Amino acid sequence: MTDDQAPGGPLTVLWRDEHLVAVHKPSGWLVHRTGLDAHETRIILQTLRDQLGQMVYPVHRLDKGTSGVLLLALSAEMARAMAQAFEARRVRKRYVAMVRGWCPAEATVDHALRPDDAPDDAPAQEAITRMWRLATLQIDVPVDRYPSTRASLVACEPLTGRRHQIRRHLKHLSHPIIGDATHGKGAHNRWWAGHLGVGRLCLHALALGFEHPLTAQALCITSPLTGAGLAAQINPDWQHLLSALDWHWEVALEATH
Repeated sequence: MTDDQAPGGPLTVLWRDEHLVAVHKPSGWLVHRTGLDAHETRIILQTLRDQLGQMVYPVHRLDKGTSGVLLLALSAEMARAMAQAFEARRVRKRYVAMVRGWCPAEATVDHALRPDDAPDDAPAQEAITRMWRLATLQIDVPVDRYPSTRASLVACEPLTGRRHQIRRHLKHLSHPIIGDATHGKGAHNRWWAGHLGVGRLCLHALALGFEHPLTAQALCITSPLTGAGLAAQINPDWQHLLSALDWHWEVALEATH
């Protein structure tokens, strides 16, 4: 698994009308420029603006390493309306992650989080994530102190929108995401990078569901991981990961949409 799509795009548009556009965000791309990553040339806002020939406005965020559905507005007014929908928890978000170990079959993590850059005395903010296990695997190779290495595929639904929430909540459960350099396990990240070429954060924004602010249409936009068409085009790294390993499936991936 490697960063996909070279600078300049084009980005894959998953859905669009005259007010909103949803694209597949490749892993390794920034949503907007930041001083912390000033050298990065793969910028969603700039690329999509040039691709569509009009201004685009972010309404939520995905980490640089995360792939999947990213929604943007085509006017400042619609950006405000969608930002309010996210804030009011009227947007349903589904993610898939590959994590270290066999995580619980189901869990709701209600664990408040303090912003990463907040002072030590800043109050923690409410953070809730619902998650359930999709599949497990075991490979008889010792990575750290155990005689074999285990991993799980997990579906995650964040009910709040704190920064790095899913990554931090999975770490809180002692099941960090493979490829998470900040919150994960270095030995496991290095082993998977060598074993399968997993050179990225194994977190994918699978689906985004919401009611259109103007038309009241119920929408569910996905960046699919399975199938021979669009999924193979935009998520070849995930397709490799799903097909190259002997996963024991407990819940169908399609059931998470």
